[in-house]
Amino acid sequence: MLTMQDIKNHYYFTDEDAELLRSLQPVADANMDRMADEFYDYLLGIPETATYIKDENFLLKLKKTHRDWFSSLFTGTYDNQYLNTLQRIGSAHVRVGLNAHFVNVGMNLVRHFVVEMLQENFPGHEERRRLRAACEKIIDINLDIMSASYQQEELKKFFLSRRLESQLIKATERFTHGLNLVLVLALAGLSLSVVGLFVWDIGHIFQGNVEKGILSALGSLLILWMMIELMENEVKILKGGRFNILFFIGVIIVAMIREILISTLRHDPLTTQAFLAGTLLILGVVYFLVSKSQQPYTSH
Repeated sequence: MLTMQDIKNHYYFTDEDAELLRSLQPVADANMDRMADEFYDYLLGIPETATYIKDENFLLKLKKTHRDWFSSLFTGTYDNQYLNTLQRIGSAHVRVGLNAHFVNVGMNLVRHFVVEMLQENFPGHEERRRLRAACEKIIDINLDIMSASYQQEELKKFFLSRRLESQLIKATERFTHGLNLVLVLALAGLSLSVVGLFVWDIGHIFQGNVEKGILSALGSLLILWMMIELMENEVKILKGGRFNILFFIGVIIVAMIREILISTLRHDPLTTQAFLAGTLLILGVVYFLVSKSQQPYTSH
């Protein structure tokens, strides 16, 4: 963190500058009431800043604070305590929600007032030039330190937002990962049920119903095969792979094929079987179109 000495070095603020400002203290104190009146008359004329100083008692308090600050510009003592005072002023501006733009506007008003004050009291060009250079430096230092409060507040919001966002993303990722684990376990349980269904269908063969047993067992095997594919897809997702909609379309197609096999065994009306066949054809077209659209991605 920068000390006051670091800041003064960066602005080439010397002990001679401090002495020049100290010599201006009587002149500054004699003009600080006029400065405060002109300063707040200007701010009262701006709707955005006038809202902060509507109360008369509060305005008087602000003027006193501003006079004290103006006088402190010319004390000649600019140490870390002075730095802390300016940081508190900057933090107060941030707390009340004053836009940083108006801090710059206010400092510009003070700068112009000081220039006029020097012109009124120091006719000598060379002396006024040296005094003005010292005043410019201390005003810039004040503006720098006060503006830093806004930057720190913005950084605080940024890091808080990023930290909250990061925690939210991590929590969501863990939750999604947990749901995928549950889905894999559910698929494993369903696969065991399909195995049981396959065994049940095989039983029909030994009971003498060979046609029904073979067709039903074939449908069960198709479903079991798709369950295995779905589980493999979910495992890939858990490992960071991409979601593939083709597997789910394939499950529907397999279920539809099984339904057609069972419909044949039940000797359903021809219209029912035609409807199932038409649905299967549409699903096949959808599967083909989706697979074609995914080819550019799967080829990489």
